[in-house]
Amino acid sequence: MAHTSHSMDEQAAPARLRNLPSRLLALTAMYADRVVSEGLAGADAHKWHYAVLVTLQESGPVSQAELSRRTGIYRSDLVTVINELADRGHVERTPDPTDRRRNVITLTEQGRRHLRRLDELIAALQDEVLQPLSEPEREQLTELLARLLLHHGRSLST
Repeated sequence: MAHTSHSMDEQAAPARLRNLPSRLLALTAMYADRVVSEGLAGADAHKWHYAVLVTLQESGPVSQAELSRRTGIYRSDLVTVINELADRGHVERTPDPTDRRRNVITLTEQGRRHLRRLDELIAALQDEVLQPLSEPEREQLTELLARLLLHHGRSLST
């Protein structure tokens, strides 16, 4: 598979390519992913850390299986993420009192503080990615992308 140069002149691309929505989505997604990944790496985190911390904050303590379901992180990968977060003191893993074979993951106070810092960082990174758009345009883009994902997410999960 051929790789493209990061310094590609988008305006020099043929109009049929410049106006192809799937291509525009892919290129923008690659850029956004790189910005977010690099920004989080600077905070000794990555997007899976953020996903787990946000999920625990919103849902409270949950089993690893439920955390996997809610975040979309494969269970085998989630074990590594939980280990990293536990080593940093951001989450605690305890046996489930109703089923000792399962673990319950809980957000710690240190994890809450870290999440507040990551939320600020993520907001700044979103501003960087969406910089040329007004607030109403950002809201509209978010709504349109959510609709696309909802529609196509059904076929992705079957």
